Amino acid sequence: MIQSNRKDGVYMISTGQHLKRNRTRIREWIIAEIFGLISLLLLGIIWLFEKDKQRELLIAAAASMKPAMEELLEEYRKKQPDITIQITYASSGTLEQQIRQGAPIDVFISAAVEIMDSLSKDKLIIDKSKVDILKNQLVLIEPANSKSKPQGFDDLPKAGIISMGDPNSVPAGKYAYEVCTSLGIWDEMEKFIIYGKDVTEVLTWVASGNVDAGMVYSTDASLTDKVRIVAYAPEESHSKIIYCAAVINGSKEEKAGIEFINYLLSQKAQEIFFKYGFLPVK
Repeated sequence: MIQSNRKDGVYMISTGQHLKRNRTRIREWIIAEIFGLISLLLLGIIWLFEKDKQRELLIAAAASMKPAMEELLEEYRKKQPDITIQITYASSGTLEQQIRQGAPIDVFISAAVEIMDSLSKDKLIIDKSKVDILKNQLVLIEPANSKSKPQGFDDLPKAGIISMGDPNSVPAGKYAYEVCTSLGIWDEMEKFIIYGKDVTEVLTWVASGNVDAGMVYSTDASLTDKVRIVAYAPEESHSKIIYCAAVINGSKEEKAGIEFINYLLSQKAQEIFFKYGFLPVK
């Protein structure tokens, strides 16, 4: 048949070649479709895997930072929408203990340098990530409607019931203790003191009139018109009030943590902190 010159023979040869070419094309098309489906499937698996692996940054910050940090985080989430940020607030001493007990924290912001130094000594933070970010001031406050009107820290023994943070776990309490010891009034006033778990609790007690006076940071006192600042503690009467930040050793988000700390030092972040009364370190 192949050698035949008849039209029908030629026709049969042409048809056979045509069918062979069609089968080859169909086979190539099927292979291409299979590879395409496999690629889509792999992309889908990768997408689901990456979705499940979305970065989460866990931050622990001193309670006195909360108002400023909430505004700052709102801005940072716009800048880094691919990172989920969770934050917890408490006294720096309480947060330190949580870190020592293995709490899943990536970034710690402390209101006391010595707490961070203690963590560094025990190799619980990444030293290269540690930076000083802010300063604060200690003030004596009273309820806005108080009639006692103490003139300063020297009047604390006569002020009535006084609230301050626990010096063993609250940096503001430690600074308050240093001030009172420096002024030589601690022994007289100790029996009148009620300790708060953090500066936020101290501020609440004074604002509500449940105590006659309290010692908090100036940034806390500026948050409400229900308290009045009586006096600023002399700088030489206590340790420097410096806030510092560091990434916790073993963090799964070390890079993201360092990026966040760098943001705390940015002009935008510092402007937010300054708006709430914090001071530059330098």
